[in-house]
Order: sequence, then C-alpha cells, then structure tokens
Amino acid sequence: MKPNSLSLLAFAILGCAWTPRLSAEPQVFFDDFSYASSAQMEAHGWTLRTAPGWPGIPGALWTKAAVAFHDDPSNPGNRFLRMTSRTDGPGGGTWQTQICQQRKFKDGTYAARIHFMTDPARGPAGDGVVESFYTISPLIAPWDQQYSECDFEYLPAGGWGANGPALFTTTWRTYSPEPHWKKDNVFKFDPGDKQGWHTLVMQMADGTVTYYIDGRELASHGGRYYPRVLMSINFNLWFINGASLASHERREYQEDIDWVYFEKDRVAPVEVEKRVQTLRGGGVGFKDTVAPPDPALPCPCDT
Repeated sequence: MKPNSLSLLAFAILGCAWTPRLSAEPQVFFDDFSYASSAQMEAHGWTLRTAPGWPGIPGALWTKAAVAFHDDPSNPGNRFLRMTSRTDGPGGGTWQTQICQQRKFKDGTYAARIHFMTDPARGPAGDGVVESFYTISPLIAPWDQQYSECDFEYLPAGGWGANGPALFTTTWRTYSPEPHWKKDNVFKFDPGDKQGWHTLVMQMADGTVTYYIDGRELASHGGRYYPRVLMSINFNLWFINGASLASHERREYQEDIDWVYFEKDRVAPVEVEKRVQTLRGGGVGFKDTVAPPDPALPCPCDT
C-alpha cells in the first residue's frame, strides 16, 4: 500500500525526533610544555617576547634565552617549562621573561599548574619580583576603554600593599601607563608563602571572573571590570621598578609551568585537572581547537 503524504510527513517528523542530537565538541586549548626547544613551542602559536618596554625595570631586556624545558624530577617522563629572570640592579643587567599565546580567548575556564618560587635560585632574596599567569589585550592608548586583563600575580617579597609574600588576583578595566600612571581595576590579595606547585583556575562566565588556587576560591570580580575584548594567555616574570635590592650581586628567579588549559564557554573549575589527566593519559601533549578571529589580532608580546 502506497503511503499517503500525511504518513510521509509523520514519518519525517518522527524520524527527526529519533535522530540523536550530537553535542558540539568543546573548543579547547591545552599545552603540556613537553618540548625539546623553543622553536617547537613557537610552532604552536606561542610568542617568546623580545620587544622592549614595560612592565619592569626601565632598560631591562626581554629574552628568549630565559625560556628552557626540563625533565620533572618528581614525575619521570614529564617535562615543564621554566622561565628564569635575573637582575643585578637597574639597567641592562636585568633580563625579564614573557610568553604569549594567540589573542583569541574570552569566556570560559582557564587553568595552569605553576611552581612559584619564594627565594631566588641564585643570590640574595628581597627583590620586588612578580611571577604571573594572566590574560590580556594590548593597550592601544592611555585609558583605553576597549582593554581587558585578568591576573594571578605572586609577589614573594611583598609589595603593592602586602607586607610579605602574597598572591594578587586583579581584574582590570583600563589604565594609563607611566609616567602618567593611573589605574582602574579591582583586586584582592591572599597573604602567605606560596612556594611550590599550585593549580590556578580562572573562570569567566555570566559577567563574573572568579579566581581559585588549588580548588579554593580567592576572589570574584564583575560588573564594569568584566572582560570586553578577546585576550591572549600569558605568563611573565618581571621586576617591579624601584623595588630592587641595593646590591649588584646577580639574583635569579624562576617560575615553572607544567601545563595550561582553556575550555571555551564552559564553567569547569573542579573538573580541570581530571580533563588534563585524560588528555595526558591519551598521549596528547598539545591540542588547540579554539577558533581564531579573522583577521588575526596582534599579540601583546609584540606591542
């Protein structure tokens, strides 16, 4: 018996209902930093800063030579990235370090496993040094109203109102750089020595940026400070201008990065480490399915 048009329509509707709906694959960025050279890292979209400029001690150099890769003595088979910055006082004797991923990130969950160092690897302690993990867009002009930045910054010698070691969480609307320094941000600091490995998570969703360390919430910022533009993922290690020791002996500080992870439009602060373990367990050292803007946006390391 030939089906009539009504039965064909019913079949089509039911057929659509029976078809399973496939959820979209989440957009993920993950890097295990298991590289043999910085050239391999740059092939995966990272920029190792060499451009002069702030933040830090005026005249300081930003150098690729300060980035290296090491075997993990506590986890055979694992490798991590190490940034090493050094100073012997103001001027050209200071090397600072920054790495930048492409500018294509905004809402979602960010995470990194970082080893903070409270004491220098070499020389006397006490310099105003900043060890960081953050997201940022370039500042086009002083007091730029299309600027966004969200920071984790560890100050092992204190500073910025902290009398001892402290981890700052800061969300920026904008600022005017020196010599006409002015800022519009909101921040909080968590006092105490943070020497050792920590998992830092930053969650951007529903108009609020929430910061965590090892599963503990540190701060939550929103309103006018919520990011407005695409940002890059960055790490840097730099010296606060005017906060150096009165010494010409070389001091070296280190910040180690085991991995970094981002998942777009997904709030997953508790699940991050499990997802990273799944990627590593599957032999994935690098994954990037986050769609870039067209045309590409400039990296803060180049501006």
